[in-house]
Amino acid sequence: MNNTVVTDLDKIINEQKIKAVFQPIVSLRNGEIHGYEALSRVTYETELANPEKLFLAAAEHNRLHVLDSLCRSTSLRSFYDLCAGSPPIKKLFLNVSPVILQDPRFIQTFSSHSLNSYPFEPSQVVFEVTERSSINHPDQFAVSIQDLKSHHFQVAIDDAGAMYSGLNLITDTHPHYVKLDRRLIENIDLGRINFALVKGLVEFCRISNIHLVAEGIETLSELTSLIDLGVSYGQGFYLQRPSERLMEIDETIKKEIIDHHKMKNNVFGQPNANGYILNICNPTETITMQMKIEHVLEKFKKDGTIPGLCVIDNHRVVGIITRSQLTMQVSGRFGFSLYQNQPISVLMDRDFISVDYRTPINEVSKLAMSRPQDKLYDFIVVTKENRYFGTVTIKNLLLKSTEIEVIKAKYENPLTGLPGNLVIEQKMKQTLEKNETFNVLYIDINHFKEYNDVYGFENGDSIIKLLADILMLYLPRGQFVGHVGGDDFITIMDKGAIDNYCEKVSERFQEKVLYHYNEQDRERGFIITENRLGIVEAFSIVSISIAGTCVPCDHFLNLFELTKKLAKLKKKSKKQKDQHYLYIES
Repeated sequence: MNNTVVTDLDKIINEQKIKAVFQPIVSLRNGEIHGYEALSRVTYETELANPEKLFLAAAEHNRLHVLDSLCRSTSLRSFYDLCAGSPPIKKLFLNVSPVILQDPRFIQTFSSHSLNSYPFEPSQVVFEVTERSSINHPDQFAVSIQDLKSHHFQVAIDDAGAMYSGLNLITDTHPHYVKLDRRLIENIDLGRINFALVKGLVEFCRISNIHLVAEGIETLSELTSLIDLGVSYGQGFYLQRPSERLMEIDETIKKEIIDHHKMKNNVFGQPNANGYILNICNPTETITMQMKIEHVLEKFKKDGTIPGLCVIDNHRVVGIITRSQLTMQVSGRFGFSLYQNQPISVLMDRDFISVDYRTPINEVSKLAMSRPQDKLYDFIVVTKENRYFGTVTIKNLLLKSTEIEVIKAKYENPLTGLPGNLVIEQKMKQTLEKNETFNVLYIDINHFKEYNDVYGFENGDSIIKLLADILMLYLPRGQFVGHVGGDDFITIMDKGAIDNYCEKVSERFQEKVLYHYNEQDRERGFIITENRLGIVEAFSIVSISIAGTCVPCDHFLNLFELTKKLAKLKKKSKKQKDQHYLYIES
């Protein structure tokens, strides 16, 4: 068996039986491609076709370095060829074993041989270090990571959450990216412990200025849950499968991502376009990397309002220089003499915050406030399709953030983030005044009080949030859903496929809510607790009631009459035994 493995290994390496495939890493803010992960595949039939088996065998038989080098050079060559010979603008994620990385010759060899052959900027290359591999020499590993960063390469911790050492690895290396293991992402829409864990990691990465990437996204529901959590990037079969070509993201997927953000940022049922950073972004003057420092100083002297300048190379922002930063560098007895004829690239700051123009303002505000004290007031760089778009000052960012938070507090339900009673009331008034046919649904949860009594309010809140997410998941574009309070919701929709919507919502809720029960209650299909009269009784698994009515264009209803009618329908719906919803035409 070992002879066969060695023979296959040598055949793969000597005859270069390796090809590269690429899987997109997608922005969960706008659906644009941020970069591609290069994955290696064996091109002939062998027991080592599985990549994990292949690299384990290579390590066992002392062929890891040569195999790793082959895979990396194949990926670089393929990526460059697929870019049609022009300088790539997307990032390339390359896997590297900690064993290889700890070789002090690795970075020098990669920089001198691999990068010199192709027009890559080091900042475009992200080395993924897997958490699954053991790190035998932590001190040498830490030095290697710092060496990578000093050469302007970027670092990602891959498969975070797969092993117990993950948090130590992240804190020791302070990577640019953390990629969450697919087992943390599977069924994250169920609101179980992995949901809470990822939520904590989102906050940790925000404070630490680290980009979070969710691997293994396989369903729309997982995707929308990750968007709600604030995860920056995603990767998985639902978004795009690995391919020998640099595949784009299907427009349907992009639309799902953008539409979900619009629903999250809606006011009165309409997308709140003012909530994006592009609305407070200004196109400011830029400079090149070659501009002399003395000329940059002259610009600051001529215009005292300029907080700083973006340094551009091939339409991309490669650094920034602030007034205070430059002044500090050239001050002193010999500062100006030392730097005046040097290019600004010598002093520019390469570690700056850059966000896509469709990033919500509240997210940018969180990023800005999590920076170190000495960078707290640096301006924010805004890009569109990875190219320079403009800048935002901290003053304007904080003013707009405060305005948005005041609006949200006034109009949103704090648990679900859906429009609250004030917005629901105004939306219903507006719809009634249009004299157009529409549908209105009143949704609540059956046996919710009893569930709360047994499982507690925290679990009860999880079920309410689950229902809110499902109502949003299946809501047609341009329609409205609001949270009255407690377990009560309202949807207002155009005349259309209401039955289909009700069926999908009810079926999905019944499927997912089971995960919020313990195994015993789930198997027997009920819980035992006291009813409202204090008598012990068995209550079935919670379900939802949907009371609905179609309001015709020639109606004579006012808001009071409509809500009264819905209350009556809700009581009828509660009495249904054979189905979980009731819809009655007017």
